[in-house]
Parts: sequence; C-alpha cells; structure tokens
Amino acid sequence: MISLRWALPALLLLALALATPLLQGQSGGRTLAFALWTGAVLGLVLQRTRFCFYCHARDWFEQRDPRGLLAIVLALAVGLVGYTVVLGGWLPVPTPGRLPPDIHIGPVSSVLVAAGLAFGAGMAVSGSCISAHWYRLAEGSPVAPFALLGTAAGFGLGFLSWNPLYSLAVADAPVVWLPAHLGYGGALLLQLGVLAACAAWLWRGFRGAAARAGAAPPPLGEAWQRLWQGRWPYWSGGLLVGAIGVLTVLRMRPLGVTTTLGSATRSALAQQGWVPQRLEGLDGFAGCATLPGAEWLTPHAVLLAGLLAGALAAALASGQWAPRRPTGRDAARGLAGGVLLGWGAMTGLGCSIGTLLSGTMAGALSGWVFGVAVFAALAAAFALRRRLGGGRAA
Repeated sequence: MISLRWALPALLLLALALATPLLQGQSGGRTLAFALWTGAVLGLVLQRTRFCFYCHARDWFEQRDPRGLLAIVLALAVGLVGYTVVLGGWLPVPTPGRLPPDIHIGPVSSVLVAAGLAFGAGMAVSGSCISAHWYRLAEGSPVAPFALLGTAAGFGLGFLSWNPLYSLAVADAPVVWLPAHLGYGGALLLQLGVLAACAAWLWRGFRGAAARAGAAPPPLGEAWQRLWQGRWPYWSGGLLVGAIGVLTVLRMRPLGVTTTLGSATRSALAQQGWVPQRLEGLDGFAGCATLPGAEWLTPHAVLLAGLLAGALAAALASGQWAPRRPTGRDAARGLAGGVLLGWGAMTGLGCSIGTLLSGTMAGALSGWVFGVAVFAALAAAFALRRRLGGGRAA
C-alpha cells in the first residue's frame, strides 16, 4: 500500500494537472499554465536545496562554509548568460535611455541602499528572506505566517513613505542598465569577472567533503531515495534557480515573489483610503509591480500558488513537513522582521528574488547595489550577534 508520504504529493501533482486545462481556458491561459508549473518546479527546487539568501549567508558568517554563497554566485552567472542571450534578441543594440520593457532595472539612490539595509535586517530578525518564508510556510513553519503578515504591513509603511522618499532622492536618481553603456559583451564580461572574483575569494575557505574518487554509482532505487533525504547539493540550487529565472523571463516576466502580496496590500489599503491615491512615479518603474489589477488570476499569483504546492509536495515527500504551534517569540520575530522585509522590498522595488536576482541577471546596477546593501546588513547583524554572545541563528 502506498504511504501518505507519497500519496499526498501525488495528489498535489494530480491537482496541478487537473488545474492546467482550467487555466488554459482563461484569458492568457497558456501563460497561466506555464506560471503554475514553473512555480511548482521552483517551489520544489527551493525546498529541496534549501535555497535561502539568509541561510546561505549565515553558513558563511557563522561557519565560513561558502557553498551557499557560491550557489548564489552560480545562479547569478547562469542567469547573466541567459538574460544576455534573451535581451540581445529583444533589443539587439542597447543604448542609454532605452530600457527593455518589464525588466527589473530601478533607480540607484540612497533610498535603494536604505531598502537593502532594511531588507537584510529583516532577514536577520525573521530568519529568512521572503521567498524562503513562502516555501517554509508549506513546511509548517511557525514563523513564516507572521513574517508574511509583517511583510504586508511593511509594504503598507512603504506606500505611506514612498512620496516623500521619491521627492527626496528617487525622482532624479539614475537608472543604469550596464549593457547600454558597455555593450552586451562588455557588461557580461565585467559582471562575470566580478562574480568570478567573489567565487575565488569564497573558495579560499572551502572545506567541503572530499570527493569520493572512484566510488561506484548507487543503485537506481538508492539514488531515488537519496533525492528525498537531507538536502540537494548547494550547487544544484544555484544552477536550477538561475535556469528557472531565464526561462521565466523568456516566457512571461522576470521572476519575482512579492508582486501579488504587494498589490493585494496596496489594493486593500487603498480601499480604506489609508495610502495616497497617487504614488509618484512608482508604477513607471520596472520591478515587482504593485499596481492593483482588474484580475486576481495573474501569472504571478498563479506562480506563487504553484510554488506553495511544489514546496509542500517536496516537504511531504522528504518528511520535512513539520508544523509546530507558534510561540510568542516566533510571532514577534516574524512580525518585526517581516515589517523590515516588506518596507525594504517595496521601496527597493523588489526583494532578493526580484531586485537582487532578476535585476542583477539583467545587468541592472540597482540589483548589485541592493545586493551589497543586503549582505552588508547581514554582516553587521552577525557581527553584533557574535559580540553579544548569541547562539546560532534559526
């Protein structure tokens, strides 16, 4: 008899299969179906590889284990090459002042730096980035629900503070797309060079397990079981996330996980009259858009649903679905960190997936600036934790 460990994931996959023709019957149905299955694969990959910007940074800052950060570098490198090929077909001659549509290229200003610092602090407080909170929600995490509620509240604070910040520093900030200034080849070489330097620097502290030279491959059954035990190698997460990012921009829009939450929050607050009707310049920027739409069944919403389904199926199959009653500390940590994550994601026009990953893959200077600010905040947080004598973070 098939066990629940395998029956429940099978039922989830069956539900996705049954939902596919229903989505295809909607307006833009082929894109919706693509988004559903892309989200499911992304959720499975994130859960099985534990791909999490905070966790990977923690492994480095606390244990000098660089494998997670190397996986992020690999994801960026794969995405850079893929984006260069795709954008080169869309816009063969990049020129200043002309940006590819919908690509996450934002203004570079002090607000972006503040957004990155706030986002990094939110990761340190809540214990994850937003994308990881989504897949941990599917694992039964007691912190993730509060962190996502806090993120919605942070988006609200971001909307309230946007107009003054826009007038102060965003309106006249440069929007820099590196291929427009260096050409596709120059921008690619420069960015791959920076990533290679980062990888070489991280590699110095590498203390991974010794290669098992000459080891015989395991039987097929054992190989299948290994897929659902422990975690997949770090490098597989980087490779697969980078490839999914390229496929997503090729078929729909750049990968992002905050669009649906941000637009739902903005719509709810606008109905109550709690946010300004006009958010200066916001909807003209490319990034994780928060403009409420007329339809709730959008590709990003469907992708998020698929991500949760894929992560849940992976958590059930791997025995890592372990719901726990939240404590007061879980709730406080999730809410406080979530507010910082939400404010940072809103004012930074995206999170670690939208601005850092998708933006950097596209050659946006804003992605690099946001990423440096995020990791600077994490470095400060871990240094403070060591100084205070705190234990290993969750």
